[in-house]
This record gives sequence, C-alpha cells and structure tokens, in this order.
Amino acid sequence: MTIARLHRPAAVGAAVIAGALILTSCSSGTSEPEGSSSGDGGEMTDPVELTLLTGTVELNVQIAEAVAAGFNEANPDIVVTVDASMPSGSEGDNLLKTRLATGDAPDMFWYNSGSLLQALNPDSQLLNIADQSFLSNVQESFIPTVSTANGTYGVPIDVAGGGGIFYSIPIYEELGLEVPTTWDEFVANTQAIKDAGYDNALIQSFGDTWTSQIIMLADYYNIYNEDPDWADKYTANEAHYADTPIALRSFEKMQDLADEGLLNKDFASLTFDQALERMANGEGAQYPMLMFAIDTMVDLYPESADNIGYFAIPGDSASANGLTVWMPPAIYAPADTEHQAEVLRFMEYVASPDACAARLDAGVAAGGPFVVNGCTLPDDVPQAIKDMLPYFDNGNTAPALEFLSPIKGPSLEQILVEVGSGIRDAGDAAALYDEDVKKQAQQLGLDGW
Repeated sequence: MTIARLHRPAAVGAAVIAGALILTSCSSGTSEPEGSSSGDGGEMTDPVELTLLTGTVELNVQIAEAVAAGFNEANPDIVVTVDASMPSGSEGDNLLKTRLATGDAPDMFWYNSGSLLQALNPDSQLLNIADQSFLSNVQESFIPTVSTANGTYGVPIDVAGGGGIFYSIPIYEELGLEVPTTWDEFVANTQAIKDAGYDNALIQSFGDTWTSQIIMLADYYNIYNEDPDWADKYTANEAHYADTPIALRSFEKMQDLADEGLLNKDFASLTFDQALERMANGEGAQYPMLMFAIDTMVDLYPESADNIGYFAIPGDSASANGLTVWMPPAIYAPADTEHQAEVLRFMEYVASPDACAARLDAGVAAGGPFVVNGCTLPDDVPQAIKDMLPYFDNGNTAPALEFLSPIKGPSLEQILVEVGSGIRDAGDAAALYDEDVKKQAQQLGLDGW
C-alpha cells in the first residue's frame, strides 16, 4: 500500500505486506472493453508499446512488473514497459502534474487514490473510464476513491490495508492479557506489560517522524463511527479537531501515553526499522503501525508470522470497535492518450483475478484484502493479517480521512511528536493543527475557507 499523506521514504516502502493468494481464474483476454479494437483482420503488425510510470518503491515496482508481464503474455499485440523513475513525495506529485499539464504524461501511471487524486484535475486531464464494463469487477467501496461527480478514472493495483497496533502474542499470553476493545483497556494492558518489566511495552519511533501520525490517523474510524459526515464538515470548515470532542480524542490518546510514561525510553531517537526489529525478535510488546510492516517482521524473523497479532485503535466503547482503512493506489491514464483502446485493455486486465494471479506467480505476496472481485487470501497468511480481516468481513471499517478530505496540514507529524513527547498538550495541539490546515485549504480554493 502507498500511504498518500505519510510520505514514507522509499526505503520504508520496500518493506511491505506479506502473504499469499488463492485465486479463482478468469480469462482477461477474451473480451474487449468498450472503445477497444482487435486489429485489422489478423495481419502481423508491430506490437503497440505502452509505458507504465511508477515510483521507485521496490514493492510497487515488483507489483507493476509482475502485472505487466502477465498482461504482455496474454496480449502479444501490446507491450507494457514499467518506468520506475517517478520521485517520491511532493517532488513526484509536482513532476506528474507538470507532465500532465504539458502533454508529456506517459501512457499510464501509478498514483494514489483518494483526495490527492483531485489535485491532478482528473475531469480535464485523465481518461474517464466510468462507462467501462470491467469496473463491475471492482468492489464498490473503492470506486469513490478514484471518482469525481463527473467520472471514474482508475483501477486498483494493490490491496487495502489497515492502521492499528501490532502486538506480541507470546507476551499477551504470558501476562494473561486480552486484545483490548476500548482505549482504557489498551492503556491498562500497556501498564501491565510495563509493570512486568518490559521496557518496550509500547514502542514509538519518533526518529522517523512520520511514524508519530499512526495513532491519530488510524483513530479516524472512531470519528467516522460517531459522525459519518464529519469529513465533509471538516472540508467545508464547519468542524475542526479542537471543537469536536470525538476528533480531539485522537490527540488526547497520544497525550494519555505520554502522561502515563508508557513509551520506550528511546522513543525520540528510535527509527522505524529498529522498532520493527524489536517487535520481530520479541523485545517489543506493542507498536502502532500500518499493516504493510508485517512483511519486514516476517523477513527478519519468520516466527513473526505466528507471534505477531494486530488490532485496531480502540475507541471509548467496545461497541464502537473498528478499523481505519487505507485504500490501494490505482492505475490512471491521461485523457489525451494516443492508445486509448490498448490502455483500456490493460486496465481491464488490472481489474481482474488474472492480474492477482500474475502477482502471485511472480512471488509478490499481498497483505490485505483485494478490492477486485475473485481475489481472496488463503489460510496461511501471517496472524496479523488474519486479525485484520474480520473488521472487513463484519463491515467495521472506515476509509482513512485522506480518502474523504483533501485537507492535511504539513506540520502534523511534528505536532504529534510534541504531544507524544509531553511537550504540548492535546488541546493546544489540536488547535495548532486546525490553524496548520488553513493555508492548504485556501491554496486548494475550498469553499468556506
């Protein structure tokens, strides 16, 4: 998964989601999407060459190359080549915007779903695929993340993932702890682990400041569960973190951990990679993180597949227990592509179980549910992934705020480091962050700002 707003470094993105797939087969080459063409009576011609632009994150490149290879084998009249040269973060965003605006965009490109897509002006610059029948293969929950009121523009190229807390199953069993379903239970568990002599009862890794955001961002399910329209109000400047009690709780939870002294002693300097190693080798008891990190832990210590569990950021009531979800990125094309028929054939393939099979056959595993119908996960995925799936099965999920609102202030990670370090209290932090988002909202030209 590509986390649109966390902007992980490329080295971090290479350590992503593990598992395997059992797939139902389906032929993607037997029918053509609307607007496509099969050639001129079977005469031998040179294949049409298409370029798929991706970033440099290793897993993303592996997925793209596996899917392209599977497509090329099934469609010898088209050759898709992966160009893994797009920079990470805002540099890549700006480069893509420039290429689209100047007519220099590649045939297709890998990009975020959700609110960041709106900055590409999709209605004027991207190929509208709303009338393509292959979209019926894509789960309905994904479609809004690649759509505007006027069209749909992308097909999912990876899996969905959750935000929550990894925990050590052996430590929980040793201390007789139950998986918490309320925040108070979670704090009590953490205190019990610390009292038992574990220095890493709850790991934070502010040496990589982006990791400070996990608890706050992954708490969004609890806001959504109380007020499903909060994101719209937030975007319209009608609701804010500081004046919405359930939203303020996302900051207060960080303060709770600081006030109780529950973090590892080296939280200020510990890095993401070091935190994962502590969890993997059994030193760490709990670590707030996105699901993609399970792959690194299993690589470091294979026993992590059975020893690491996962649960969502708890709310204040056990009846409001659910998971915040990051939707997968997508494949898009510029509106003025010279090879529309061939691009649509590739998109049709991406939105099929055949593309999942190509990924699996290439040894590129998945660590969350696919949003393409017909792609399922087997029983032997890591325990952390098994723990995540019931939230999806029971419908207790909500998309992360970044898929519902374009507003995210640039200073969030630094603000949360201050809260987690005990430097700033939750109320001040929420008010500061509400001010932080104003400039961005005004730059986007949003109504109400």
